[in-house]
Amino acid sequence: MTMSARFHDALSAGTERVAAWADLLDRINVFPIADGDTGRNLIISLLPLKSQWRDNSDVVEQLLLNARGNSGNIAAQFFSGFISHEETDLLPEAVKIGNTRAQHAVSKPEPGTMLTFFDALESALGKARIDDEGGWVNDVLENLEHSVNETTRKQSVLEKAGVVDSGALGMFIFFDAFFNMLYGKKPQFTPIASVFKDRLAISPSWDGTRENGDCIDAVVKVSGDTGTVVDKMSRLGMNVVAFDHEEYVKIHIHTGDQSAVRDSISRMGSLVRWAADDLRDQTMKFSRPRPLQAIHVMTDAAGSVTREDAFRLDITLLNSYITIGSTCAPETHFNPLEMYTAMSKGIKVSTSQASVFERHQHYEKVVSLYKNALYLCVGSVFTGNYQVVTDWKRDNDPDDCLTVIDTTAASGRLGLIALATARFSLIAESAQSVRDFALRAVAECKEYIFLDKLYFLAAGGRLSRTSAFFGDILRMKPVVTPVAEGVKRVAVVRNTQEQVSLAFQKLEGDIKPQEPALIMLEFSDNEQWVAGELKNSVVQRFPLAEVFVHPFSLTSGVHMGPGTWAVAYLPLKNLHALPA
Repeated sequence: MTMSARFHDALSAGTERVAAWADLLDRINVFPIADGDTGRNLIISLLPLKSQWRDNSDVVEQLLLNARGNSGNIAAQFFSGFISHEETDLLPEAVKIGNTRAQHAVSKPEPGTMLTFFDALESALGKARIDDEGGWVNDVLENLEHSVNETTRKQSVLEKAGVVDSGALGMFIFFDAFFNMLYGKKPQFTPIASVFKDRLAISPSWDGTRENGDCIDAVVKVSGDTGTVVDKMSRLGMNVVAFDHEEYVKIHIHTGDQSAVRDSISRMGSLVRWAADDLRDQTMKFSRPRPLQAIHVMTDAAGSVTREDAFRLDITLLNSYITIGSTCAPETHFNPLEMYTAMSKGIKVSTSQASVFERHQHYEKVVSLYKNALYLCVGSVFTGNYQVVTDWKRDNDPDDCLTVIDTTAASGRLGLIALATARFSLIAESAQSVRDFALRAVAECKEYIFLDKLYFLAAGGRLSRTSAFFGDILRMKPVVTPVAEGVKRVAVVRNTQEQVSLAFQKLEGDIKPQEPALIMLEFSDNEQWVAGELKNSVVQRFPLAEVFVHPFSLTSGVHMGPGTWAVAYLPLKNLHALPA
């Protein structure tokens, strides 16, 4: 393998390892504000490093366009310089260029951050005797480990919270994988949980602050001097990261007046991209006490479990990837309406699994952080995840820390099983009782999916194109259910009224009106109808059931298409009561 190929593979490994540990980075993200999104932002920002490119300028532009958040924008600037040299003997120069760019992008550089890590990386490589044998890598990583631990001491908010800086840790995780994959004869990754064990959980005594305003990421195309525009933008708010590339200027900023900032930026050029996060909402959610489970629950995002669900219930999610046109990202990081709009316009949308390496990193992370975990795996007939995890367990889990259940489920059925099990784990007296609950939930939970068109099932290879063509011509609307053998068609109806009638027929066959149950109503691009008219009807028929509205997983959405909705339900008469 050429150095160039190895370099790209190492960048991919670094990105995938960050993706596997992203939820931990979110959990300890208290600086510069406690908004819990460092992991998310790094995943989104670093994805261009996984792509193959011929011209560095292409990937630099993609880094600029993708970059989100404080950490993501700083990292994007660093890597825009770092990828300029792929040869071993030029790595110190590449790091120096990247570090300079990252430092210059921040209006007020702070110690104890990702910038401190980049300083340590430049210093360590400057002292190392770099060669292709890689004997120097361990010394460099030891220096970087020390720099991450030092972030706690250098920032008072980190010291009070008892954690390391999440951005610095994210970069350590990246370069640990990068160097080991680039030079390791047999990669041996740093055991994150044991090395940083005392600084990976926020102290119970820490009282997080609430913030107001918005976190803005914007890209502007400028016809004049981009340097002048960067200077002007840097004075528009707080926690500013701003930089330019060719005719583009990127800014990340925290502001209390989103509309005023948008007006100011729009006057400086043509607005290419705009994204905003509500800081009050993020910091309030982050400040909630972390739930304590009898056993940690892990599942696949291919079930209808959102990032918000995962954060609230402390569930580990293993993402599939969605590709829309030329953009590929983990499914929980896409805007669903953008995806359904693209599908409606005929833009190619597809799904793929995370790499085996990334999946292995998820398993290792869960076992090292929680010691005792339950993986509710998407049905083995739908993906290869069950085989991948059982192979990994055989070779890497001698103490049987990770219990794996083939749920035979996907979509909302898998999501409801996972959500119910995680909620039960909050009140359970033992890990075994949670495992038993999960097995009963697998047996009891059902889902019926009401498709608007057959076309998308056919496009994904789930149905012959001839069947899809005649089905759509005749306005047939199939009803399917995910079972152990795959997706089973259970009925064909002609309109929404018949869909709803069949849904109630199925519900009333398994749940009496005066019995407790969980009922999940899933939507694609039809949230208003599902959350309004449909939910009201279900609540009236089943007054003792907990009825809630939930988006489809995007993996399911790709195969089912716009206009699809579903009902998943779990009778509770033979199960324990669940906390809200």
